[in-house]
Amino acid sequence: MALEKATITIPKTRDFFQVLFNPEEYTVSSSVNYAQAGVPGLNGPILQFVNGGLTTLQMELLVDTYEEHRDGDRVLNRAGDDVRDLTGRITSLMEVAAATHAPPVLLFTWGRMSFSCVLAQVQQRFVMFRADGTPVRARLSVTFNHYRTAETEAKEVKRETADYSSVHEVCQGDTLAAIARRSYGDPVMWRPIALRNEIDDPRRLEPGALLVVPQLPYQYPETGEVFGG
Repeated sequence: MALEKATITIPKTRDFFQVLFNPEEYTVSSSVNYAQAGVPGLNGPILQFVNGGLTTLQMELLVDTYEEHRDGDRVLNRAGDDVRDLTGRITSLMEVAAATHAPPVLLFTWGRMSFSCVLAQVQQRFVMFRADGTPVRARLSVTFNHYRTAETEAKEVKRETADYSSVHEVCQGDTLAAIARRSYGDPVMWRPIALRNEIDDPRRLEPGALLVVPQLPYQYPETGEVFGG
C-alpha cells in the first residue's frame, strides 16, 4: 500500500503539490476570547464571551535534495539540487496574488484531515550543505491559520438573537401604563406590551395572566414600527 502524502492545494487554481516527507507530528491550537470586568468586592473578574479565537495548524516539514527523489517515473529533484528551489514553493504561498490582492487560500489535506487555511508563517532552517555552501536540506516550521468567511460561519452555525424579554404576572388593578412605568420608567410606552401580547383593549387585563414585556427598542413585526429606538 502506497504511503499517502500530505498535500497542499490552492482550490482557486487547482494547483497542488505533495510534501516530500510527511510531518512527524502536528499541533492544532484553538482558543476563545473573553473580556474581563472587575467588580469591587469580588474575588475575581466577571468574564464575558467576546468571540472565538483563531485556530492554527503548526508542523515541521523536511525538504531534502541531497539525494534524487522521484514520483514514479517523474524526477522531483536531482541529487545536490539547491533545496531553496523547493522551499520557495512553500514560501511563495504567502505572496500577494495580483487578482485577489491577498495570498491564496489553501487546503491542507492528509488522510482524514482537511484544513482550509492560509499560510501565516514560515521559518526556514538549513541543516545540510554542499561543499560550495549550497543548501541541500532544510527544516521548515510552518503555521497555517484557519480560513473562514461570514458565509461559512452562517452555514455552520445557526445564530439566534438573545431574547431579553421579561414576563409579568398581572395583578388586580394592574394597567398597561403601570406595567410600562415599572418596566421602562415611562407609562407612555405601554403599546409595545399591548402589541407583543395582542391585547385589543388595554383597559381590561385579566388578573393572573402572564404578559411578555419586550426589551426596548422593540420592532413590531407586522408593521415594522419601532418603539423606544
